[in-house]
Amino acid sequence: MIHGILNVRKEKGFTSHDVVAKLRGMTRQKKIGHTGTLDPDAEGVLPVCLGKATRLCEMMTDKEKAYEAVLVLGKETDTQDLGGQILNETETNHLTKAEVEEAILSFLGSYDQIPPMYSALKVGGKKLYELAREGREVERKARRVEIRSLRVLDTHLPEVRFEVVCSKGTYVRTLCYDIGRKLGCGGCMGDLLRTKSGAFTLATSHTLSEIGEYLESGRIGEILIPIDAMFPDIRRVTIKAGQEKSVYNGNPLRKGQLEDGENLCPEDGEQIRVYGSDGTFLALYIYRKSRESYAVEKMFYSPE
Repeated sequence: MIHGILNVRKEKGFTSHDVVAKLRGMTRQKKIGHTGTLDPDAEGVLPVCLGKATRLCEMMTDKEKAYEAVLVLGKETDTQDLGGQILNETETNHLTKAEVEEAILSFLGSYDQIPPMYSALKVGGKKLYELAREGREVERKARRVEIRSLRVLDTHLPEVRFEVVCSKGTYVRTLCYDIGRKLGCGGCMGDLLRTKSGAFTLATSHTLSEIGEYLESGRIGEILIPIDAMFPDIRRVTIKAGQEKSVYNGNPLRKGQLEDGENLCPEDGEQIRVYGSDGTFLALYIYRKSRESYAVEKMFYSPE
């Protein structure tokens, strides 16, 4: 089984689920999961976890993301992007470049965003897009999102291309819709390219066809990112020979069970990466001062 993370460049026309399904077929293994949904018409960075790395999926969805998007003013659609049915069209000839760019930049910071009906969020056990396809619209609670960076890249009204860095749970489609509403003309999203997801960037991503070539030539290790590479800032420690069973069983660890453990002066809540004596990454542990020991936080060991 393959264990690690692949930085996939999702292409247009594929859902995130499609990418996972195709990789399952290509690798002949079921244990695969993605770390953040991208719309079918969107493209860009989609980290995919394989094997033991699937235990990282929830942790990685929390990371901030960066996008390049096209805002199309004067149009509102049911999906909040150009792929949807047009609901309203408004003239935009009166708009100036300066006022449009000012409206875009006004969203910098935190704001309450209402998720779109065409999304995978669940209400009453049913996904919103399923309700939308039935012609039903339900009330959605606004969620606080953070727009950490906004930069206008190109303006050719009624279209504006911009770059945004945002917190998890932010819908760029809805951001475009909200900007259009603020300008009084409506708006929707055109193209969307995710350029970054956490530590993963577009420059180091690979299409499914490229990944297939690496698999066929037996070189998948060249692009497979190890699990422990996701924790570069966490101290690495090695369990003493003969003490590995404590980790395998998920037991707490005392400093005396660790190589150079007597030199550790951890603060409460401090994490460590625990490795076996053979160099295998086993688990993330966290120090609990009240117990003067480390407790397992995320286990990556499993018997093959």
